[in-house]
Amino acid sequence: MSRFSKLTDWYFSKDATPYWIIVIMDIAIFYAAWIAIYAFFVGYQELLVNFWPLMHTVTIFAIPQLIFYKIFHTYMSVVRYSSFVDLLQIIYAVSCASAVDVILHYFTNNSSDYFTDTRVVQIVLVAVAAVFVMIFIRIVVKFMYDNFYQSADAKNTFIYGVKDGGIGLAKNIRNDKPARFILKGFITHDESLNYTHLLGEKVYSVNDKLPEVLVKNKIEVVLVSPLRNDEFRENTQLQDYIISAGCKIYMMQLAGEWDPSKVQKTELRPVKIEDLLPREQIQVDMDSIGKLIQGKKIIVTGSGGSIGSEIVRQVAKYSPAEMLLLDQAETPQHDVSVEMARNYPNIKVNVIVTSICHSTRMDIMFDKFRPDYVFHAAAYKHVPMMEGNPQEAVLNNVYSTKVMADLSVKYGVKKFVMISTDKAVNPTNVMGCSKRICEIYVQSLNKAEQDGKVKGNTQFVTTRFGNVLGSNGSVIPLFEQQIKAGGPVTVTDPNIVRFFMLIPEACKLVLEAGTKGNGGEIFVFDMGKAVKISDLAKKMIKLSGAEGIEIKYTGLREGEKLYEEMLASTENTLPSFHEKIRIAKVREYDYSIVREQIDNLIAVAKTYQPMATVKVMKEIVPEYISNNSVYTLLDK
Repeated sequence: MSRFSKLTDWYFSKDATPYWIIVIMDIAIFYAAWIAIYAFFVGYQELLVNFWPLMHTVTIFAIPQLIFYKIFHTYMSVVRYSSFVDLLQIIYAVSCASAVDVILHYFTNNSSDYFTDTRVVQIVLVAVAAVFVMIFIRIVVKFMYDNFYQSADAKNTFIYGVKDGGIGLAKNIRNDKPARFILKGFITHDESLNYTHLLGEKVYSVNDKLPEVLVKNKIEVVLVSPLRNDEFRENTQLQDYIISAGCKIYMMQLAGEWDPSKVQKTELRPVKIEDLLPREQIQVDMDSIGKLIQGKKIIVTGSGGSIGSEIVRQVAKYSPAEMLLLDQAETPQHDVSVEMARNYPNIKVNVIVTSICHSTRMDIMFDKFRPDYVFHAAAYKHVPMMEGNPQEAVLNNVYSTKVMADLSVKYGVKKFVMISTDKAVNPTNVMGCSKRICEIYVQSLNKAEQDGKVKGNTQFVTTRFGNVLGSNGSVIPLFEQQIKAGGPVTVTDPNIVRFFMLIPEACKLVLEAGTKGNGGEIFVFDMGKAVKISDLAKKMIKLSGAEGIEIKYTGLREGEKLYEEMLASTENTLPSFHEKIRIAKVREYDYSIVREQIDNLIAVAKTYQPMATVKVMKEIVPEYISNNSVYTLLDK
């Protein structure tokens, strides 16, 4: 490291130069300007003769300078962060002080022609020279700070977005010291701005030559303006351009939450594949939902899972009277317990490790707790696992739903919200069929209440959606592990597609559908565009920067299908209170028949005979046609 680099690192590693040093520097510049201007007018020899009388006069003139430095706070600004406003303050301060100096000279001057007095001219020229030098020094310090004080691994950077978000982001990364990103230009869709300049850097339009531009400028990172997040997600071609050029992509938080004056290092992070999936931001009126939840007693089953735990967090924000969290997974329940105690100490939270299939214990809990709302998120969800264990799918998914639903009626629960899945539509696997049976049971029970066949006022609402990003066991964490291990990345079929949604977004829709539904509905969420899993894998490999990782196609697993459906072909939908939520029109079932069928299914499941269990499931759900499974024998 050179001596110059050591000097700049030492200086800029300090928080700020003490204000008294800046005052001394500015006064020294003022004195030096007087000496230079006076010597210019009278010559070097005369300067030496009159040096001390001159210093006496300059000292008197310096007093107004100090006063106006204080008034305009010229020494309070951090020099390395000097802005146009700071430089303007220097001009104001020196100009006002010099005006006072002129007035002082007027009262002490004996000349008959004051305005041609060389001393007045000297005062004006000193002001100009002092301002010039003060500003020049600040600009030099800022230039050095912006260009020489940076971390060893600072990256050449383009910013996608040129308006408020892009410019605000550019200014902030320049002030982020030591610099992690070195601004080299901007990317925009506006062709009229192509090859123009912003903040001294060139602007490039998005076109098929962008990969060449990125390589030519040795760009390592592209930062996405927070005001362009959604636009960037939709533009897969632009993503491919950037990734193919070997650049990393960094994104920030959502634009609605972004304050361009408060960008922190932690807010700029390498992009995750979830950030690049095309989706529209879902807006939910959580305040109106909160008013329905506030002061109520809430049960959440499956509270240790990815969906259940997020429902817990979102419900807790609105001050329920008390919460009862149920899950049989000990460690996730412990994590939820710690999180709730830390973040919501004023809410009474009961975290219980148990299986909700324990009907007697559930009865005792309902009797003691008397809930207003039940959010039922507990379920076995992995398709291959349930394909090999159909009796457990029935006992854990179907039986537990029956237990919780029956107790909700018995103890007067206001709303019972069941979390279902797109795999329940025209199911091709045991897991999907088990969830369809759950839907049938709660919907028929709701209708039986409305018809007066069952005494109760509980409103049963079902919510149905697809895959959620980041949920336990989802494909993205699996791909990350495989890439880290050097591959191969396994995809079942080159044409398989899935719908994806963020966990918080899915849970907000669950809360809205659950609290605003009238009972008996199956709410279907608009999941946006389907994503091809093979494309997802390819993009993740490119983003990782790893070389030579292959994609291996393993064939569809038991019960798996290429395309998930949000609605069966015989169903249609009706609009609801939210544009992203539709109401499925499905066949209605007689509760007495359904109850008898499910009691029989549970009894058969307890014999632990897989084929017999699946046979009864197919009788309840005739549209259940097994795919790539041993149970296809039952469809013949």
